Amino acid sequence: MGRVSRAQAQENRQRVVATASRLFRERGTSVSVADLMKAAGLTHGGFYKQFASKEDLVGEAIVHAFAEQAAHSAMAFEEHTGEHTEEHEHAAARRNLIEDYLSVWHRDHPAEGCPVSGFAADLGREPEQAARSQQVYIDGVRNRAARLATGDDDGMAQLCTMVGALALARATRGNPISEELLQAARTALTDNTPHEPQPPEPGPVRAR
Repeated sequence: MGRVSRAQAQENRQRVVATASRLFRERGTSVSVADLMKAAGLTHGGFYKQFASKEDLVGEAIVHAFAEQAAHSAMAFEEHTGEHTEEHEHAAARRNLIEDYLSVWHRDHPAEGCPVSGFAADLGREPEQAARSQQVYIDGVRNRAARLATGDDDGMAQLCTMVGALALARATRGNPISEELLQAARTALTDNTPHEPQPPEPGPVRAR
């Protein structure tokens, strides 16, 4: 078999990073290199031609997940711009974020979900990995919180509520309490915001 071209090698690398970003959020960073490469449709031996270590790949997967989230968030915001005021746009985007984040779809699709919740447990268990990826993760947390901010509230406590509720709902999936937890958090975060404009009817849920 001939050597892989530089362009093909780069495409393969990007495929591995994207696959890792999804698998690590769904199953944790304990996913083996063999399983990861199989999911990407590539050979196990090709991994170390592209990455110095699995730890390096985890860091790149986290960067990819947050970049993907940022792109999705920008598109979602554009859908709500138009004739409304900036305050109304922020309120509508905030409410949609809460509804999407605390949805059954997001609970059941961690591979395509938020990297704040998706990588939290692994970074908490792996201090060396956390040190490698900490700044990217911190920036992602702050950006997510900023999208929830209202008035003097910086959004941090709201984000903690959302991430915690999602983790609990995933842990109790299959029992009615799972949906109850999601609904309780949605109610707490939306009913306590005074004079928030009503959003348009939500479309298909694609939480990021």
